[in-house]
Amino acid sequence: MDDSAEHAMIAVPAGPVTLSDRRTQRSWTVEVAPCLIATYPVTRALYARVTGERPGAAVGGELPVEGVSWWDAVRFCNALSEREGLTRAYLLPADGGGDVERDTSADGYRLPTEAEWEHACRAGTAGPRYGPLDEIAWHRGNSEERIHAVGGKRPNPWGFHDMLGNVWEWCWDVYDAEVYGSYRVLRGGGWFDEHWSCRASVRRRSHPTFRVDDVGFRLARSAGH
Repeated sequence: MDDSAEHAMIAVPAGPVTLSDRRTQRSWTVEVAPCLIATYPVTRALYARVTGERPGAAVGGELPVEGVSWWDAVRFCNALSEREGLTRAYLLPADGGGDVERDTSADGYRLPTEAEWEHACRAGTAGPRYGPLDEIAWHRGNSEERIHAVGGKRPNPWGFHDMLGNVWEWCWDVYDAEVYGSYRVLRGGGWFDEHWSCRASVRRRSHPTFRVDDVGFRLARSAGH
């Protein structure tokens, strides 16, 4: 897979998406603006080319990068933007602590919001998944408890691969600031998850410094740039 294919983007149309949280029994509808989201999760090869780093233990350039924190992901977005002459989407605190601010006018790479992520994952479908799980996702039942190269399963109707299974994906959003502080949203399920965690609506949370071998991310950009 060449460099351009690794972060090829698909245009996501505007539309409403209803998110839900099983923990709080709450649901809410978000109007998603048009945006661009990457066909695949960021691969180890792309991450290494941009950062010079090879996190995680798995070996193989076409595997999704894993062992990356939310902070790693936003720094990568800025680094790739700079590499391609785009305006950085994130304003990072100089001391490495504090809050990250998003420049909504920037044309650079960023993480999808969880509403954008779910809208892209569902791709106009209404069920918990966009197809039979074994055909679309690597999960605990078929992964042999290991990560797999991106693009090995059938894409959803809009052309996105690996939205469910393989690696959980960091989103921009804070999960629940009042209860969990700075914890960020994870979506999609991973290669070690049972089938019930690999659904379009499932939300998980983790501290933005957390790194583990089934969490990665994919890129987004705002439309109109």
